[in-house]
Amino acid sequence: MSISASQWGSPTASRRALLIHGMTMSSNSWEGIAQLLAAEGFFVVAPNLLGHAWRRGTDYRVSAFVEDLRSYFVMDTSYDVIIGHSLGGTVALSLLPFLPKTKETTVILVDPALEPTEEITEMVKNMLLNEVANVRTADEHMAENNTWSRRDCVLRALGISMCDRTVVEEMFRQNTWSFSRLFKDIPPNVTINVLASDPERGAICYLEHIPRDVERLNVRVLTGVSHWIQYERPDAIMDAVPLSREKL
Repeated sequence: MSISASQWGSPTASRRALLIHGMTMSSNSWEGIAQLLAAEGFFVVAPNLLGHAWRRGTDYRVSAFVEDLRSYFVMDTSYDVIIGHSLGGTVALSLLPFLPKTKETTVILVDPALEPTEEITEMVKNMLLNEVANVRTADEHMAENNTWSRRDCVLRALGISMCDRTVVEEMFRQNTWSFSRLFKDIPPNVTINVLASDPERGAICYLEHIPRDVERLNVRVLTGVSHWIQYERPDAIMDAVPLSREKL
């Protein structure tokens, strides 16, 4: 199995983080968050999902993404923090059964795709198909998103340019978008923090799809923030990362 990923920080760091990008993105899209984590003493790994960053494949089910990522857990490799955005959040949630059974792990789901309606699914599919067919420049992204940095706009454009129409079509055709049930089986050594975007700003994660009164499951809605939380509120993601003992 081939590995395609970006890395930040020292491989000998005492803490490790795994970052999983969303649909039509790439590992590089995590640059801002990864730099913040590396500054906090993490070794950070961000894989490129199948079908992204020119990785080829034919099976684009969430289960196939999960199986592909299991290579990042070989030889008892574990992570203190796992962060997934959008599709990556769904993949991170689906990874729960394969995490080490004793390692304390914080999983941060950034506006994950849990139970999108058929209407939202069709809307997102058509939007992404249009984006891969008409790749916008970084300047065009900046004009539409005045809270994004130029770096993030460049990386958004790069991610789209490395994903094609067939991959988008197949991801939507091959998957049934229903994953809330996975919250029922949170391992005792795992804490999940869900960061949901503002429904008025294009959120795809809704509170009614997240069960209540589940131990080790925390939810925060970010008012006024769009689906792109990692670009607009990186501080909210870092607030969900547990501090090292040295910083307590």
